[in-house]
Amino acid sequence: MLIAISVAAIPAKAQINAEQVIRIGRNALYFDDYLLSIQYFNQAIQAKPYLAMPYFLRAIAKLNLDDYLGAEEDATAAIERNPFIADAFEVRGVARQNRGDSRGAIDDYDKALELLPENRGLLYNKAMAQQDVKDFDGARDTYAQLLKSYPGYENGYLGRAKLSIELGDTASAQADLDRAIEINKNMAGAYVLRAGIMLDKGADFKSAETDLDAAIRLLPHEAGLYINRAYARYKLDNFDGALADYEAAISNDPLNPVAYFNRGILRMETLDNDRALADFSQVLQLDPDDYRALYNRAMIYAAKKDYHSSIADISRVVDAFPDFPAARYTRFTIYDEMGDRANAMKDYDQSVAMFKSLRTQINQSRAESPIGDATAIIPSSQPREEERDTEDIATRSADDVARRFRSLLTIDNDVTLAEDHNNRNIRGRIQDRNQMIAMAPMFKLSFYADDDAEAHSALYALREAERANATRALRHQLYVVLNDVGPVGEEQIATHFQSVDYYNSYIATHPPRAIDFFGRGMDYMMLYNYPAAIADFTRALELNPDFMIALLMRADARFKNVKAERGAGELSAPAAGKSSDLNSYHAADALYRSRLYEVLADIDRVIALSPRMAIAYYNRGCVLAEMGDVDGSIQAFTRAIELEPNLGVAYYNRGYQYLQAGDSRNGTADLSHAGELGIVPSYNLLKRMNR
Repeated sequence: MLIAISVAAIPAKAQINAEQVIRIGRNALYFDDYLLSIQYFNQAIQAKPYLAMPYFLRAIAKLNLDDYLGAEEDATAAIERNPFIADAFEVRGVARQNRGDSRGAIDDYDKALELLPENRGLLYNKAMAQQDVKDFDGARDTYAQLLKSYPGYENGYLGRAKLSIELGDTASAQADLDRAIEINKNMAGAYVLRAGIMLDKGADFKSAETDLDAAIRLLPHEAGLYINRAYARYKLDNFDGALADYEAAISNDPLNPVAYFNRGILRMETLDNDRALADFSQVLQLDPDDYRALYNRAMIYAAKKDYHSSIADISRVVDAFPDFPAARYTRFTIYDEMGDRANAMKDYDQSVAMFKSLRTQINQSRAESPIGDATAIIPSSQPREEERDTEDIATRSADDVARRFRSLLTIDNDVTLAEDHNNRNIRGRIQDRNQMIAMAPMFKLSFYADDDAEAHSALYALREAERANATRALRHQLYVVLNDVGPVGEEQIATHFQSVDYYNSYIATHPPRAIDFFGRGMDYMMLYNYPAAIADFTRALELNPDFMIALLMRADARFKNVKAERGAGELSAPAAGKSSDLNSYHAADALYRSRLYEVLADIDRVIALSPRMAIAYYNRGCVLAEMGDVDGSIQAFTRAIELEPNLGVAYYNRGYQYLQAGDSRNGTADLSHAGELGIVPSYNLLKRMNR
């Protein structure tokens, strides 16, 4: 079996020229290939762990990958080895600031400023950190010092404008934004902030539209800018322009629920109910608990006389907010229209009582304060934006971490307004790629090599697979893979059909051999014929009960088969709203779980035959995760890591499960280590969790 070893797999021995390795790593870092640079710095650290420089450089690489925990730890290691590297304090400060530890960041910036008292970046970052901890006077003083030393630094004016906006001084903010744009006409963030001031004032929508025009020219793929401009155009009665902007937002970000929701509202206003209905349904597909979308969709269903669907939607709103009288009153009107007087009058009486109670509360509030806070009575299923922005992943509650994590499965990247935009095609900026957030799959065998370096499949090759290749009893070479790899093109597919025909003839005319049934089962796997593959692997195991790779592949075939059946609806719950089919729902779920237990039984048999096989425990963790057994999956991934400490995908999947359980500390630590071992999606998930 041909084995390709990645850089991460090469053991760093003492005879390695650490200085040369660091130099090569620096080159990779310069060209933004952060993952590759980390592999080089790993080798230097293993060879000479007392050096500060490889820790410091690896911290920079991790910082650029948004692995803030890993960057902080590496910067600390560098400082412990050499406390006179000013840049190490800066890197640790930036990492801490991104993790929500702004006070710790300020301490680091102050230490670095002792060595570099007029460093522009340090002053700018310190001012932002001071603003984060509400030290507004200190932040203003730092900005003043920064702009005195660097009067042409446009980002300094932008930062001070943000401070002024937070303090409610929009006049000063606008003056600073004007100055920033005067210095640099290409400051998208300045245009966006200036447009935001106009939109918040509700006064000059035309100026806001003009500024957003400029921002969109600079950032043509940021969906949020189109959404904001659509709002400005809507206020200017430019419905066609607003609709075009929502179309552009969705084109750039097909998973943006705000764009669909706003377009649905606009379509409702123009009585385009069918397409508005589709938009609200799309929002609910992305976020089933978006109660604004449910409320509006209920209105459309009622207008279309689909009262059953309308009641179903508005009832979810009522159930979520039982003290919200407007929702209950709306349900009254729907019941009334459909002629259900009993339920209608029940909702009417309750909503009237709520309105009276609410009016009493408002009157009492106004008596106590000159201005009553009417917004306090409006329910909201989401925290305010400023509350979300100040949350640190390390301090969130378990429920909140789990909720945010689940939302990451559908929500795409937020609008970024950094002034120094990176080309997302550069290899190093892998954390900016919009990759699907999902667990890594199980290890398996294939007749095609896995070219994905993050699989590290060659490191975990099965000896039995190598022996099978050595016998030349199979018609194709076996490879251990992580990602599914199969035939490409008609010729390769035809090859496997011909191979099946060969085995059919051979098995019919020769004494039965386990290897022949295994080989035909593998061909069936390449052709997605999972039931036939399961039958052949089962026959191979009848002939040779300890045929381990047959057990491994039968588990994979069974897993794929049950997933395919469920995807096709054969093992799914019945359609929503059919409460009479509750027993069918439980029966389908029980059948699905029982089929997964068959998969688990095969993997457990593999473990019994080879108790030190790391990938078997890893596969067990994948199945337990599918069954919803978070604790069991974490234990399985932990055992895989104990047996193979460099199994990066095990760290990734365990981190995924920790986040699913709301354990942010262990989750981020595992993802950080997975990133060190070359698992690319870990940085994408870290980036999203650190928003």
